[in-house]
Amino acid sequence: MATPTQLLFLPGASGMVDFWQPVAERLVHRPTAMHHLGWPGIGATPAAAGVRTLSDLVDRVLARIDQPTALVAQSMGAVVALRAAMTRPVHLTHLVLAGLSGGVDLRRFGATDWRPPSEQIDPDDPTHLFAAYCEDLSAHLHLVESPALLLCGDADPLSPPPANQWVASSLRRARCEVIKGGGHTFARTHAAEVAASIDAHLANRLD
Repeated sequence: MATPTQLLFLPGASGMVDFWQPVAERLVHRPTAMHHLGWPGIGATPAAAGVRTLSDLVDRVLARIDQPTALVAQSMGAVVALRAAMTRPVHLTHLVLAGLSGGVDLRRFGATDWRPPSEQIDPDDPTHLFAAYCEDLSAHLHLVESPALLLCGDADPLSPPPANQWVASSLRRARCEVIKGGGHTFARTHAAEVAASIDAHLANRLD
């Protein structure tokens, strides 16, 4: 398995570009290139023409995978990463999905649905790309070839451990780790523990 020369950090629907910074600072396996991406029109990231659907965000991420790359993603950003991985990009070496909050029907695992009712979703608000997304990727999870690490907090109502464990079991090469006391933003509140788990994953210690 290739060693990544680039880490791409993807935030959740909030678009907080520095969300992963506390984890990135603690990583031992730090490739030369580490980029914290945002979502066009959300937070501090300028809007971009042609971004109308979540698929457009996936395409933007795929365009950045031009060398051995690990994707580290949170919440709905993890859905973007999962979608990108399903296209089997040749340079995608590792996948880290933290607090996955879409892409499968998480409600059957007891998750709270964070999305507002469809009639309350504003199509002019860039965050609607996430709020309106309800595709079920369950039947396509086998397409992901890159080794995946799913991280979840045991106190996260949006992404409970049973959901993450099910997704991990449905992927070809994946494992799930539960962060004790972790809420939905555990990657910031438990940054040292999360960094250690990602380090082990990037070092290919999957067993």
